[in-house]
Amino acid sequence: MRLSDATPLFVLEMANNHMGSLDHGIRIVHEFAEALKGFPYHFAVKLQYRHLDTFIHPDFRGSTEFHYVKRFEETRLTPEQFKTLRDEITRAGFLAMCTPFDERSVDLIEAHDFDIVKIGSCSFTDWPLIERVAQVDKPIVASTAGATLDEIDRVASFFEHRHKDFALLHCRAEYPVATDDLQLNQIDLLRQRYPGRIIGFSTHEDPGNLVAVRMAVAKGAGILEKHVGVPTDTIKLNAYSATPDQVRAWVAAADETLRACGVVGERYPISERERDSLVGLRRGVFAGRALAAGEVLRADDVFLAIPGQPGQLTANDLSKYTSYSLRTAVPERAPVMLADVDALDHREQVHDIIDQVKGILSSSGLAVPSMVDLEISHHYGIDRFPAHGLTMLNIVNREYAKKLLILLPGQWNPEHYHERKLETFHVLHGEVEVALDGQSVCLRTGDVLTIERGARHAFGSSTGAVIEEISTTHIGSDSFYTDPSIPATGDRKTYVTHWMG
Repeated sequence: MRLSDATPLFVLEMANNHMGSLDHGIRIVHEFAEALKGFPYHFAVKLQYRHLDTFIHPDFRGSTEFHYVKRFEETRLTPEQFKTLRDEITRAGFLAMCTPFDERSVDLIEAHDFDIVKIGSCSFTDWPLIERVAQVDKPIVASTAGATLDEIDRVASFFEHRHKDFALLHCRAEYPVATDDLQLNQIDLLRQRYPGRIIGFSTHEDPGNLVAVRMAVAKGAGILEKHVGVPTDTIKLNAYSATPDQVRAWVAAADETLRACGVVGERYPISERERDSLVGLRRGVFAGRALAAGEVLRADDVFLAIPGQPGQLTANDLSKYTSYSLRTAVPERAPVMLADVDALDHREQVHDIIDQVKGILSSSGLAVPSMVDLEISHHYGIDRFPAHGLTMLNIVNREYAKKLLILLPGQWNPEHYHERKLETFHVLHGEVEVALDGQSVCLRTGDVLTIERGARHAFGSSTGAVIEEISTTHIGSDSFYTDPSIPATGDRKTYVTHWMG
């Protein structure tokens, strides 16, 4: 299996809560299997392996002075008992997971064929142990409590270079950890720093705290780990281990949050109920005058108002990329229905223009400001843009102005003049032919040409070109085209933002 196939994964950390009793360990497995029935998720029960005869220094075996030594020795199970418990985990429908704390324990994990190997926070930079774990052909989950970013980087790089299937868990090694100390934003940090890796949350807060799991799930944690146990008349759980009922509430909170968060990595499915509620508030398109069949709808021909009608063209349908021609006449103040119009969407043409412009800029090697709008001038309509038009980047326009003019191969910008603007062309890429007051001038890369006020000029390129235009202030009403059909053409400009993305 791969970790990505098992997410979301809920890990139930038994640790030493089997209390050194095989029977009690089996009871824990069965009670949590019963408590988690009905949830559509993956669950793992995790054990801890320590080879106590070598893990504990010989001089301190049997000591009651050191808490961990006493705890581990009092809850010792034999390898055979652990194998029985591991098999019971699988029979109950759980994945089997184990944390080794020494190399001998990794040998036992391999012999017992666990599904997943866990590296505890205390062992996160235990390189002899990590080297041994990396030899196991199993997924690896590592908790990061107390580790610096540099240490996490090194461990992640170690596993990456060995092509290991591994996940990282945010964790706080405080038992229990207070809500104010959860540091759940670390989940965001790890997800950003290690894209493509599953990031989880190993939790030690009060078992009744359901806020933490909700937040962790909402932040994208794919693995959630909690200490568990079953209390009895003689066994009392610690402050961070959860009972079966508490774990069921914990998973239920995560389940509700997952459902509330919805789909990942794609747009959510829009319901008819949602669509209908929005349509009722959209402004409908109405004829501002009597419109004849065959006319192309223009902004001055219509007005926008509510209430609209089912099947009516709405303001949301109006786009700089789309034009509408009327199939039938529409009386003044009547709704323009979708059935009344033929739509022509120019979006693909605009995207094709953008691709060609980016290609020319790339081949020129020029550095272009990323946040400048792309201005597409289609003087005779966008369908004739490949032959007649121009693309511009308006870099600055103050008392002085600078633009980049991009010509596609074979494109010609129609004749025009300026009364107030004085401009100079500097060819940065390609070859340009300029018709200047009826005379032809050929410019190559590096050439400079000044165009005086009032001088009629048109220009084009057979190769495709980039021209730096340096001028006095550009004024929108100061371009006069000698072909009278051009000023009469509406919607001669298309502006595109974020086009470089």
